[in-house]
Amino acid sequence: MRLSIATAFAAMMTIASAAHAAITVTDDSGATVTLPAPAQRVVSLAPHVTELLFAAGGGARVVGAVSYSDYPKEAQTIPRVGNNKALDLERIVALHPDLIVVWRHGNADRQMERLRALGEPIFYSEPKHLADIAADLDKLGVLLGTSTQAHAAATKFSADIDALRAQYAQRPRVGVFYQVWDDPLMTLNGDNVFSEIIGVCGGTNVFAADKTRVPTISTEAVLAADPEAIVTATPGATPPDRPLPALDRWKRWPALKAVARDNLFGIDGDWINRPTPRLALGAARLCEDLDAARGRRPK
Repeated sequence: MRLSIATAFAAMMTIASAAHAAITVTDDSGATVTLPAPAQRVVSLAPHVTELLFAAGGGARVVGAVSYSDYPKEAQTIPRVGNNKALDLERIVALHPDLIVVWRHGNADRQMERLRALGEPIFYSEPKHLADIAADLDKLGVLLGTSTQAHAAATKFSADIDALRAQYAQRPRVGVFYQVWDDPLMTLNGDNVFSEIIGVCGGTNVFAADKTRVPTISTEAVLAADPEAIVTATPGATPPDRPLPALDRWKRWPALKAVARDNLFGIDGDWINRPTPRLALGAARLCEDLDAARGRRPK
């Protein structure tokens, strides 16, 4: 039986507060991460990690970050140490980090091997479910010595999601196709945070059963699924009346349910692609969009 977030947090606090004991947590890869004292110099190797560190109260401790670590605003001035394709290992070493936080599937295995050779503690952040975001905040709070602020952020995020679930999850189901990319055409299966958000909003991911986590699909597969709503990420919040070039392709099939009912939606990509507390904003927007789709059903 899965422990509640509160129970897990209490357990971590017990470990972290033991007199003169090392600080120990388990990261998202299942590995144990141990520090002799709260981290003071942290390198973040993913944009979502940078957001989590700031939300957990450790923004001032982040001495290096990768490209696109742009939230909050203060993160934009942090020295860059590369991107998700290439890291400047010499610069990372020069920053003398006592903790490196990485995105397990976003940073290349070869680079990870070289990072591990540095001998500094590495925490892998790969939240696959909504509860994992809150858990990562709490774990980072323990490693940073900022547990009070981190737990407050985790609790607020969980409460925001729970409120949306209570409001929307039991409403009539809406079939949703989430378009990750348009060329080639890609989507997500059910094993990811955004698919879980679709469920929170009372929707159903029409490709949830696909065995591949990020499958490449055909136009014919989407037409066969006939989703009631099609959603994609946009560079910034997109008002309903703004054109969505990535979704224009579907207008060639006016009989497609999502097209016929004008249910082509764009949501700020930073709100739905990064597993951070801002995901609650993206979830709220999606819930509103799916409710609009319900309102457009034929009488």
